[in-house]
Amino acid sequence: MTDTRRSFPARGSYREVRRIGTLLRKESVGGILLVVMAAIALVWANSPLAESYFALRDFEIGYEPWHLRLSLGAWAADGLLAIFFFLVGLELKREFVVGDLRDRRTAIVPVAAAVGGVVVPAAIFVLVIGPDPELLRGWAVPTATDIAFAVAVLAIIGSHLPARLRLFLLTLAVVDDLIAIGIIAIFYTDDLNPMPLPAAILGLALYAALAQMRQGFFARNRFAAWLILLPIGVVVWAFVHASGIHATIAGVALGFMIPVRSGETDADGVERTGLAEEFEHRFRPLSAGFAVPVFAFFAAGVAVVGDGFVETVTHPVAIAIVCGLVLGKPVGIVLATWIATKATRSRLGGGLRWIDLVGVGMLAGIGFTVSLLVAELSFPGGLEHDAAKVAILLASVLAAVGASVLLGARNRRYRAIAAQESVDADGDGVPDVYQREE
Repeated sequence: MTDTRRSFPARGSYREVRRIGTLLRKESVGGILLVVMAAIALVWANSPLAESYFALRDFEIGYEPWHLRLSLGAWAADGLLAIFFFLVGLELKREFVVGDLRDRRTAIVPVAAAVGGVVVPAAIFVLVIGPDPELLRGWAVPTATDIAFAVAVLAIIGSHLPARLRLFLLTLAVVDDLIAIGIIAIFYTDDLNPMPLPAAILGLALYAALAQMRQGFFARNRFAAWLILLPIGVVVWAFVHASGIHATIAGVALGFMIPVRSGETDADGVERTGLAEEFEHRFRPLSAGFAVPVFAFFAAGVAVVGDGFVETVTHPVAIAIVCGLVLGKPVGIVLATWIATKATRSRLGGGLRWIDLVGVGMLAGIGFTVSLLVAELSFPGGLEHDAAKVAILLASVLAAVGASVLLGARNRRYRAIAAQESVDADGDGVPDVYQREE
């Protein structure tokens, strides 16, 4: 009897798999730089020169009347990280327009997995903390996934893992980022100043109109976007920052305004490059190679040596975050995926096993960049601040090691499958696995 259930995760087109492969290679380089910069900050902050690190991080620069006199650490979190979130906005727009999220039937499973990967860690955090309103502000810290860090681990140990699994990880991380954006916007906007918001909205509308109506002009003239759209984007960011809404939300909104082409081709059959692709090509190296590593450098520096170390790592916040990321993420993702597949009558495809999804869930427990940002917003200072950062670093290492062991073993299992999928019997340059029906 023929099995009519849909295969999960979605196979994806050959073009989509190539795009994801290129993206993962770029993110893996950024993930390695992120880890290196975080390690430098951690060593510096615990060395005899620690005072110079904290003096550098807290050095203030900017124009006070515009509410832009910020420390270098704040500039990295509010300014540089907006570049990262701009690319998140671009990726979200692409997924909704031409990616897996455009089809509700294929999107429901990774969306459910991402939701499970947020709800369960948050619930674990609340259970560990108990009824302490001050500490409960950090409930969202263990809900985030650092795609760059996770992809760096995957690139090192997962050379033969199926493309389906990589697509699932990226789609899950994109939805996870969307949820994180909503959490930051809703729960971490304390002092809202509505006065700058009309100016921000007008600037965003002008930015969107120019991007939509003149996308061909900006795609053909590389410097026009820098001279016209970039200044408008900076103004929008400044007004959003002045309103009290976290400025990274401006990055997401700006990214969402960029048009995405839906597989259009020219007269010769060559795919046209849209403005979204141009911007991604220009900004991703800046984000992965500079913005995110610099943020990690300023955010990861925390004193972990001395008499207070035991008190820090045994603090309820630290325990709650480690449990949420290391245990809550894989449990939430796998459980929600199982429920979604039962509800939609889907099945695992491409020879995947549930143990593979456990490995992806463990990778999702690497909650570095966005978790550090949420920790900064939740605990501006004090022991809770240090405990949260130490816990994020510790949990990310534990999740990376655990995922490396599990997926490394699975990687060996898939070597034969990867070799078979790469066979192109008809010589058309497209692996046959993308040409035949399941």
